[in-house]
Amino acid sequence: MTQQNAALVEESSATAAGLRGQAQALSRTVTVFKLEPGVLPVALAPSYPPPALNRLTLAP
Repeated sequence: MTQQNAALVEESSATAAGLRGQAQALSRTVTVFKLEPGVLPVALAPSYPPPALNRLTLAP
């Protein structure tokens, strides 16, 4: 059982190191995108019309 636990720890450590490298590469990749001050990223910008209003029918 101890050998199995040691193998799992080693595998987890290698996976964490790989993820750390991928996160660093992603961080370097996205640094090329610049936003003007006051501009919200698309993911944070409100959608129009708001989703709740998409289902409503407005009377004339």
